[in-house]
Amino acid sequence: MKKTTETGGFFMPMLCPCIRQEDTQMTDWPLAQSYRFNGHNVRYAVRGDGPPLVFVHGTPFSSFVWHRIAPHFIATHRVYYFDLLGYGQSEKVDGDVSLGVQNLLLAQLLEHWGLDRPDVVAHDFGGATALRSHLLNGKDYRSLTLIDPVALTPWGSPFVQHVRQYEGAFSGVPDYIQRAIVATYIRGAIKRDIPDDELAPYVQPWLGDPGQAAFYRQIAQMDERYTREAEGLYPTIRCPVQILWGKDDQWIPIERGRALQQIIPGAQFHAVANAGHLVQEDAPEAIIAALMRFLPLAMTA
Repeated sequence: MKKTTETGGFFMPMLCPCIRQEDTQMTDWPLAQSYRFNGHNVRYAVRGDGPPLVFVHGTPFSSFVWHRIAPHFIATHRVYYFDLLGYGQSEKVDGDVSLGVQNLLLAQLLEHWGLDRPDVVAHDFGGATALRSHLLNGKDYRSLTLIDPVALTPWGSPFVQHVRQYEGAFSGVPDYIQRAIVATYIRGAIKRDIPDDELAPYVQPWLGDPGQAAFYRQIAQMDERYTREAEGLYPTIRCPVQILWGKDDQWIPIERGRALQQIIPGAQFHAVANAGHLVQEDAPEAIIAALMRFLPLAMTA
């Protein structure tokens, strides 16, 4: 039986970002280990002990999206998180960083870590990556939590379509324009008024060289064929699934989440109040609570 719930949301006080923050490296979110994938460095971290729990971020983000979530599970789980190829602290590759390779990366990392059936939590493009790795690469999970995933076609905003057409022009814009574009774009994923200092770790990876070119490269390589390749297989998913969706998601409407629930047998659906696309920033406690309920159930499934 499918389960659908509405969850209360977490809303932080409204703060007014008034000045530009200085560039900061994400030294408070170290990814100390690396894995060579297709000749390029992918950064990751492993913390804690217990059943394996893998977090997969989306675009245009990094594993930093889990900074309010992952620490809560280190005492009970062995927690794994990484930056996708071309994102965050991983190598900014002048090549293929599309969804067509990220599932292969995830599959290889699971083998590298020696994980057979981990619990997986995936957001946005990370959702597509986890689904493709499961359905196309044969990787089994004990459970799968999808948070506002890119899973059903069509997808892609007008901005995405414009960048795909004029990638070269965008890659050469002056630094001050790049800062404004990235900050505005990411703010569109967050309902609350996020202060500049909290937004900075999301913006910083996409500035300068090679970050600016990498930002437009990953957008230009977005292609719906990668989700279409897996969509028809959703009814064959081999693990318990829960779907969390921000009720105020302006990037992917919540109706897509409800439609996805109908395709995946037995999937649970939880709408998160007062949250946009980046639920991790708007309502981290809703994700933590959902995982604390769901993961023990998956152990007995």
